[in-house]
Amino acid sequence: MTAPLIDRIRRHVSMNGPLPLAEYMHWCLADKTHGYYQTKSVFGREGDFVTAPEVSQMFGELIGIWLIRTWDTLGRPNRFNLVEIGPGNGTLMRDILRAAKVDKDFSEAAHPVLIETSERLIDTQRDKLAEHENINWLKSLDDLDKHPALIIGNEFLDALPPRQYVKYENEWFERGVGIDEQNSLIWVTLPTRKLDTKLLPSGHEHEPDGAVFEISTIRESFVERMASHISTNTGAALLIDYGHIKSGFGDTFQAIAKHEFADPLACPGEADLTSHVDFEPLSIIATQTGCTAMPVISQGEFLLKLGLLERAGALGASKSTDEQRRITEEAERLALPHEMGDLFKVFAFSSRDALWPFTEFPH
Repeated sequence: MTAPLIDRIRRHVSMNGPLPLAEYMHWCLADKTHGYYQTKSVFGREGDFVTAPEVSQMFGELIGIWLIRTWDTLGRPNRFNLVEIGPGNGTLMRDILRAAKVDKDFSEAAHPVLIETSERLIDTQRDKLAEHENINWLKSLDDLDKHPALIIGNEFLDALPPRQYVKYENEWFERGVGIDEQNSLIWVTLPTRKLDTKLLPSGHEHEPDGAVFEISTIRESFVERMASHISTNTGAALLIDYGHIKSGFGDTFQAIAKHEFADPLACPGEADLTSHVDFEPLSIIATQTGCTAMPVISQGEFLLKLGLLERAGALGASKSTDEQRRITEEAERLALPHEMGDLFKVFAFSSRDALWPFTEFPH
């Protein structure tokens, strides 16, 4: 019988030394035997967290309308890949495809592709999308064929591991996971791993000892590959996640289990591990790769521009008072600043100059 993940991590650390945070997070989420996404039903009210597609069908429907308008902006290619990265349980793609039926030409031109590495989640997605016959599953974005692509990702980037660096006596040392005398996992610094200060935001010299800086080269590499594909083959990407528009300092690494914050070192593989997305370097990378990056805006601003209130009104028409109240509460959760509206940001880039509704916001 395979040992639990925490025992394997302890054994690895005792033999090889501490794990950098990014490697620890990768073990916890992606280990093929005990990794979080390989073994658990994580989405929805019965799981550990609820994503926007599970909050309301309106989220996916409005993104479907945005995709149609973006496809039109791109010249209405008669064959394109409609790609979702990190598609969860398939709810978002299901709602998008339902909304897309309003434009027969779009639906006929779209070839849905789900990028997924978990066989368990692929089975869930197949069940959710059983009425659609032309859906393909790929393990990697690199496996996409050379056609125009519209790529969407909701709460995907936050699961790509960051590296953390802690300031001590004017130097920045990488943070890792070690073990103490009781064999418990603990935070440690890795004195042989230092960050080049040229990679830090301005003002880092004024940060106090103990300050934390996060950088995710994995996220940056993924966005570069995505932007390169879009720049070469034409298309656009829409990425929605919680994070910040400007680079800064702070520890955003966190664990979530059963809709509550948890100790990220307590039960490896049993909780979701994430960190906030720094959109500033991603926007720069998309631009350097030949795409046009749109201004990053809040999810609330994005959904309201797409017609969230109008869609909520239409959905609640002729419904009971209780149903109307439920729809109103769903819209509020998606868009209000103190709910998901301000925490989540929307980042888009394309092979063309401008995409609606980002053109209505200052860059």
